[in-house]
Amino acid sequence: MIETIRQAIRRGIRRLAVPLNSLTRGTLTPNTVTWFGFAMHAPIAWLVATQHNLWAAILLVFFGLFDTLDGELARLQKRDSAQGMLLDASTDRMKEVLLYSGAAYALAHDTHPAMAAWAVAACGASLCVSYVKAKGEAAVAASRKDLTHAQLNKLFSAGLWSFEIRMVVLILGLISNRLLVAVIAIAILASHTALDRLTRISRQLS
Repeated sequence: MIETIRQAIRRGIRRLAVPLNSLTRGTLTPNTVTWFGFAMHAPIAWLVATQHNLWAAILLVFFGLFDTLDGELARLQKRDSAQGMLLDASTDRMKEVLLYSGAAYALAHDTHPAMAAWAVAACGASLCVSYVKAKGEAAVAASRKDLTHAQLNKLFSAGLWSFEIRMVVLILGLISNRLLVAVIAIAILASHTALDRLTRISRQLS
């Protein structure tokens, strides 16, 4: 179901990318879209920190969809590259650091400030999910020269709590004013995903 939704979103963004690319005559590059999307997460993190939860959720939904645009433009303009993949993956991690920092600030100024530790744990667990995947890709790439960057990127994407799912949970937590519940869920289940990926990669390497 998750993959079906993801593919439906990509098809919708692809339909948007074609006229947008024509309108800008190809001058709107995928990297520009990536950097703009990343920059907009700074004010979103501020909205989370100051507990303007609904506005933060609305902007996260918008830029979550916007985040797919860079990849569609890259394919349309035939600019997909390892550099673009690196930039996209790196800025996604930076977005999470911004958002969870905002969440930690909000929780620290709530009635139970010690609960801010859960936002820190959510950030760490989320980064571990991506770190394990990246190290696994690097280890396999060293021995498998026949795999493309795209194939390596998909090789160890197992586990339910991917970046997109974590963002959906965070958005739901903001909309329902249950930010603490959202970060606790992310911290625990992202940790499980990281360990699951580590186990799968270890088996593949052995």
